[in-house]
Amino acid sequence: MKKAIVFKNVRKNFKQLKAVDGISMSIEQGEFFGLLGPNGAGKSTLINMMAGLV
Repeated sequence: MKKAIVFKNVRKNFKQLKAVDGISMSIEQGEFFGLLGPNGAGKSTLINMMAGLV
């Protein structure tokens, strides 16, 4: 299948706060995925990055 989204060593900081630090992943077209983690782990930030909002 063709890759729809590819992240390699992605980082996102908000001032001094590391929201996303070194994430690498790929998602194939038509693939379902989930993000699991505690509060403040960067799940929403990662989704916003995928959507081009951050």
